[in-house]
Amino acid sequence: MEDSVQQKIIDFLQVGDLVVWILMVFSVVALTIVLLKLWQFSSLRAESLKTSQLALDDWRNGAREESLQKLDEKRPIDALVAYSMRSVLEAKSNVELIREEVERRAMNQLSQFRSFLRPLEIIATLSPLLGLLGTVLGMITAFQQMEGAGSQVDPSVLSGGIWQALLTTAVGLAVAIPVVTLQSWLERKVERIAHNMNDAVTQVFTSKEAKELVEKAAKEMLHAA
Repeated sequence: MEDSVQQKIIDFLQVGDLVVWILMVFSVVALTIVLLKLWQFSSLRAESLKTSQLALDDWRNGAREESLQKLDEKRPIDALVAYSMRSVLEAKSNVELIREEVERRAMNQLSQFRSFLRPLEIIATLSPLLGLLGTVLGMITAFQQMEGAGSQVDPSVLSGGIWQALLTTAVGLAVAIPVVTLQSWLERKVERIAHNMNDAVTQVFTSKEAKELVEKAAKEMLHAA
């Protein structure tokens, strides 16, 4: 049973020629990237807002130290929230400068989450085009065989050449469709992470606690001047 399945796979790859081999490599690369991204999102719990929301509740209630203790800074959103809170508490910089630094850190984090999504897009774009190229080359070969046979054309030979040519288009679409779907899903996850980051950090700076601390720091700087 296993031998017959293996033989069918070998025959399938031989019929598809080089184009099918390239598409098989594309599919392996795409699967590797998707698994890597899923592991990245899962290990960092990048979309999680549970601990950051608890910390923000304490922050709004004036419990500064408690809010920082509830944050898990291995998570990207929690790390940004923690940095924002500490910067506001220390009040060593202008609020606008703090927000710019938070934005810079957020962009770096999002850049890491978007890494390898571009290769997925390239695979999704090239796969059907490669499949179509294989079909065109196969059709050319089939018609060359028909021309060489002259008046002794065997319809079965022609139909066999056509289905072999169409095989590459089918494989190209079979690779491209799931890759496009998974790429869109991963990009949507990155968009949600970006939204959650922006929402959580904004809550730090718009809270009553932050405004009071900033005003206090501004007065101290004025008296010092």
